[in-house]
Amino acid sequence: MLFLLTVVRYPWYFTPFGFLSMAIFRIYFFFNSKSTFHKLMGCGKNGTFDLSPDLSRWAIISVWNSKEDLGNFKTKSWINTYFRLFTLERWNLECLNIESHGEWDKKSPFQKNIHFDPLQPIGVLTRASIKPKKALSFWKNVPAVSSDLGKTPGLITSIGIGEIPFFKQATFSIWENAAAMKEFAYRQKKHKLVIEKTRKEGWYSEELFARFHVVQSSGTYLEKEVLIN
Repeated sequence: MLFLLTVVRYPWYFTPFGFLSMAIFRIYFFFNSKSTFHKLMGCGKNGTFDLSPDLSRWAIISVWNSKEDLGNFKTKSWINTYFRLFTLERWNLECLNIESHGEWDKKSPFQKNIHFDPLQPIGVLTRASIKPKKALSFWKNVPAVSSDLGKTPGLITSIGIGEIPFFKQATFSIWENAAAMKEFAYRQKKHKLVIEKTRKEGWYSEELFARFHVVQSSGTYLEKEVLIN
């Protein structure tokens, strides 16, 4: 099982093609059985759960049976042609799953296929379906954590992605090593308090947490190469 995160940026005059892609790319995946799971998603502006969408950036999460299938998608599919024609920037991040807890639309899409090395860079996917009645409480608590994330030592980069604005949100972050990730997740005061509130107030109807080791990063994100040592 190979995990691929693809993030693209459209120029302002091609913004409608970003919206259009979320509809027509479903056709490709509907007829492609070699992808075992996929999600077409928008992006937030501040690298995490965010109320402000970035209408120039869009993302695809996909899972593939083999390196060959993933490579064909990246370089030979008509989605690749679409990106070459209409986007200014593309970033592909290939990963192998270390572990995964929870579900995404009642599925467990990520199969463990690599041993955990705490000294290697680690990718973390956190996603949740927010209960409509709990949305206001959830979003009141997001800004404090978001503002601290970008300042955290050991963070390489992060991106906020979502299927449905306000209610189905996710964050993918990359850390220099497991110690840096755990420092933020379990010891950073504001984040720790939010985790406690999540459990106490029951914000989510469904959630998933997955960790990955990065295999390859190619292209650019925010007009920079994502350097992963």
